[in-house]
Amino acid sequence: MNWKTFFIVAAVYDLVLGAVFFLAYGPIWELLELELPNNIAYIHLTAAFVFVQGVGYWIVARNPSANRGIVQMGIAYKFAFAALSFYYLAIGELLHWTFLVFGILDVLFLIGFWWFLSQVREEPAT
Repeated sequence: MNWKTFFIVAAVYDLVLGAVFFLAYGPIWELLELELPNNIAYIHLTAAFVFVQGVGYWIVARNPSANRGIVQMGIAYKFAFAALSFYYLAIGELLHWTFLVFGILDVLFLIGFWWFLSQVREEPAT
């Protein structure tokens, strides 16, 4: 597995997703036929967090074995989003099926992150 390429894909996914939801939340919510929250900060804060996750994966792509901690944090993030999307689906309160797709994709990234951690050892400190 080419881990640099994998983490570039993970980075681009979150960078684009975060930027698009930050900048174009209005048309996206309209397309999904969702009512905007009473405060746009909810969308902006979440989108910014997703974007920053993408920055982290870009850092990992530059030197995967030296940045395992970012990958461990990525597992926590991907698990949290996926678990919440499945939970809200189960109780019938998921905003839109699109968020389930994001949850499923996050599970796939989570599996890739775990696989990376099981295959690549940390570089010794110099």
